[in-house]
Amino acid sequence: MRCTRVVVVGLDGLEPSIVEAMMARGECPNLARLSREGGYRRLATTLPAQTPVAWSSFAVGANPGAHGIFDFLTRDPTSHRPQVALFRYEQKSRFLPPRAVNLRGGKPVWTWLSEAGVESTVLRHPCTYPPDAPRGRMLAGVGVPDIRGGFGATSWITDAPEGPGRESEHLAQVIPGRDGRATLHLRGPRAGAEDATAEVRLRVRPAAGSAEASVELAAEGSEPLSVAEGRWSDWVRLRFKVGTLQRVHAQVRFHLVTVSPLRLHAGPVQFDPDEPLFPISHPWDYAGELRRGVGRFHTLGMAEDHTGLNNGRITEDAFLAQCQDVLRERKAMMHYELARLDRGLFFCLFDTPDRIQHMFWRFRDPAHPAHRGETPRPETARVIEDHYRACDGIVGEAWEHAGDDTLFVVASDHGFTDFRRAFHLNAWLHGQGYLALKGGVEPGEGAGDLLEHVDWSRTRAYACGLAGLWLNLKGREAEGIVPPAHAEALKAEIAARLGGLPDPERGDLAVRRVVRREDAYSGPHVERAPDLLLCCAPGYRISSASAMGGVPAPLFEDNLERWSGDHVVDPAAVPGVLFMNRPVATPSPSIVDLAPTILGALGAPGEETMEGRPLLP
Repeated sequence: MRCTRVVVVGLDGLEPSIVEAMMARGECPNLARLSREGGYRRLATTLPAQTPVAWSSFAVGANPGAHGIFDFLTRDPTSHRPQVALFRYEQKSRFLPPRAVNLRGGKPVWTWLSEAGVESTVLRHPCTYPPDAPRGRMLAGVGVPDIRGGFGATSWITDAPEGPGRESEHLAQVIPGRDGRATLHLRGPRAGAEDATAEVRLRVRPAAGSAEASVELAAEGSEPLSVAEGRWSDWVRLRFKVGTLQRVHAQVRFHLVTVSPLRLHAGPVQFDPDEPLFPISHPWDYAGELRRGVGRFHTLGMAEDHTGLNNGRITEDAFLAQCQDVLRERKAMMHYELARLDRGLFFCLFDTPDRIQHMFWRFRDPAHPAHRGETPRPETARVIEDHYRACDGIVGEAWEHAGDDTLFVVASDHGFTDFRRAFHLNAWLHGQGYLALKGGVEPGEGAGDLLEHVDWSRTRAYACGLAGLWLNLKGREAEGIVPPAHAEALKAEIAARLGGLPDPERGDLAVRRVVRREDAYSGPHVERAPDLLLCCAPGYRISSASAMGGVPAPLFEDNLERWSGDHVVDPAAVPGVLFMNRPVATPSPSIVDLAPTILGALGAPGEETMEGRPLLP
């Protein structure tokens, strides 16, 4: 069936069991109607079931071996250190500026459409930093870093002395004078051997009469603005001096917790959409066009401030308020573009369902260890369903733009489940004799992170990322010791020991199965994948400590973090959802089927080269 337009609304992480129950209760009327008038299926996801992995497979219509994105993190074989897997920075000469390089391979659907003369508008698709150059417009999504090159570092500003900053956080102490004034220096990009900083002037204003307690904020070249206690500020624009004549432009928002004592949370410092440090849109000035059209917006790939909540710096209410701001921005972009969509592909991803479920899943389970013995507020149990209702409303608004000549698609990349117990994979490898630490170093805090205290001369396997482990292969890793001829036997041995692994403290199954990369993937990028992939049982996940190259002491540990729900488990346990305004031709669709479906609907070539199969009759 040929169409003039294809409209795809991505709802990251929407869980089928929740959607189906809410439709049955009449709480998601737009999705229920879409199911009746078109089709609905659960959608098979990727291994691992991760946002950058699954959406990249959506884009290229094939398994991760075709595009080379297997996790948020990978390891550098020359140093064994974990590193970002989505992009890298290159500087071929000290006389040339650095440039960002997108590490996603494969040929995405919008490139096939461009070659056929069909335009695409792609808003916030993961792994598009820096963006491709399709015929049309693109705003990059998950993968866009903060101004320092990370996934979202925050700052905690206080007038009271504290210990070291918390995870991904910079601690800044400022002492206001008698007039309430102080100066804050926020960290920015590297400028030679030092961090560039931007000056923000503060003025503390205690409550007086009917006036709320607040802090006035002013940065170079920006008008002062005020933020009241318990509120988020508007955007503060920053300038970082990184050279004699060079300035880097950025933006940041603050959340004022209290005035006395001063407790001020600064979210991640982000690219300014008008003047980003590296390209975040195509054409280059499209981000600026959107800013002028819909207002200033978050540019960070992981826009929702989960770091602030996970660190206990902001409350659940403050996190939800910020998520609502992100949702409003994305809706405004969607309407801005759908209003001028005549033909071609429109894609817009809404990330907030994923982030809210990560942080609020514990409220679905009164016994979740993350409660730490506290009784949660009753209203928090409804947060996820409330957000699903908001997403259903977005579907209805987008559907209004879909006529008879439009294929309308709503999809999630994966589902969601509980995360109650963390599995320290590097601790298991150490205990089984596959990973060795340097003399005098024991598992635990002393082992550090980033695999820094691993004795590579005695290590045969190590973990990095949220789903896989690597062999210390001779000739591949810088200090590899495993002969290639022994690799298959070692993989089989580790897989046999790990598959079916129980949690001895709970008696539950923790690891369902272990898969060799050659059995999971095919394509030109298989060699970039971990050697073995773990499929954890729901309720379990590889720990963040192991993902970052730590070697904790216990094998298993209760997850006490606010990040209490997850999806990096056996993909069979967390399928996504698929709704279309046309019947779905197969009872078992996969996320790799959507790119060939889009190409077929728009009459563009390329679907026959893809692993997926079209879903239209």
